[in-house]
Amino acid sequence: MSVLSGKKVLLGVTAGIAAYKAAFLVRGFIKAGAQVRVVMTPDAKEFVTPLTLSTLSKNPVLSTFTNEEDENAVWNNHVELGLWADFFVIAPATANTLSKMKSGASDNLLLATYLSAKCPVYFAPAMDLDMYRHPSTSQSFEKLISYGNIMIPATSGELASGLEGKGRMAEPEDIVAFIEQDIIGKLPLRGKKVLITAGPTYEAIDPVRFIGNHSSGKMGFAIAETAAALGASVVLVCGPTHLKLSGKTIERIDVTSAEEMFEAVKSEYADADIAIAAAAVADYKPATVADQKIKKKGAALQINLEPTPDILKYMGEQKQNQFLVGFALETENEIANAKGKLTRKNLDLIVLNSLNDTGAGFKTETNKVTFITREGDILPQELKAKEKVAQDLFQFIQEKLYA
Repeated sequence: MSVLSGKKVLLGVTAGIAAYKAAFLVRGFIKAGAQVRVVMTPDAKEFVTPLTLSTLSKNPVLSTFTNEEDENAVWNNHVELGLWADFFVIAPATANTLSKMKSGASDNLLLATYLSAKCPVYFAPAMDLDMYRHPSTSQSFEKLISYGNIMIPATSGELASGLEGKGRMAEPEDIVAFIEQDIIGKLPLRGKKVLITAGPTYEAIDPVRFIGNHSSGKMGFAIAETAAALGASVVLVCGPTHLKLSGKTIERIDVTSAEEMFEAVKSEYADADIAIAAAAVADYKPATVADQKIKKKGAALQINLEPTPDILKYMGEQKQNQFLVGFALETENEIANAKGKLTRKNLDLIVLNSLNDTGAGFKTETNKVTFITREGDILPQELKAKEKVAQDLFQFIQEKLYA
């Protein structure tokens, strides 16, 4: 999954021959999973039609402050456009537009939107060789970079004038890749390994039956997706679940029993930077497993149970530099029980959720948790979607790691 998946990309197209590549650029962003809107300078319509770009982006293309063909024209709000975007990409960026961006000129919708944008702005220069080399153009590059804009360097090749040299706009696929790598390089958990456990474990009674619980794995999967979106290398060890991952960068290890989960955790834990134990691991398993299905005989059936490996205790005992997070699902004496687990298992943080809270617990789309730290801080959170809980959790972890 691309880091652009789900992002809102505003593409600015200016009046250069490379504007024809905007169609391929729109397709590249959409293939990466982004939403795309296009704003053009009026003269750019001489090089590529708004109809082409609107068809590909599935959004109207804007080039003026109002639709001049409509006598009841509605104002095209440049402020709204600038606030909508997660990223503003100006490609091609001509020498004329770059000079105006540098000086703060605002004589068309694209420039007004640029001045209103709060998001990162990328620009991909496209012009002839001598224009690219001109000192005024170099000043535009330097000034725009000093403003925090990000330049996607032009390449060398055959130019529209017939000359050979630098000034050719980067190819659309290279622009998309450049932006993806730039985003990834700035993600807060880049270079960190995050180990996560999720879902239930099933402890076999016979070939048909098992001891398990109602965990769906949704909380653990939300945590894994969030960690990956923040740039981490993620290993997800999960028990039986129907859930699928959208993040292709996540390594998934499927297990069934607590013993299998324990072995997987042992193999991955030593080099983890952050470990989050969100799985609902069975505390006990049958002492013996029948080879054949146990038949109903009318009499009471007794099953002797023995403890499963204490995975979280192992992680706490083996902890070196890892930031270790556990979960506690409680039904009574919630705070006291969670604090006790935090201490016994040598955790840095425990996430408490209670089955007494409506909307929390197994199989729900939401959760209501309390963060409890080893320093004794008790931080109740509001009822939220599990994805938002995961985001809050990593925000808290980052604050602790980088304090």
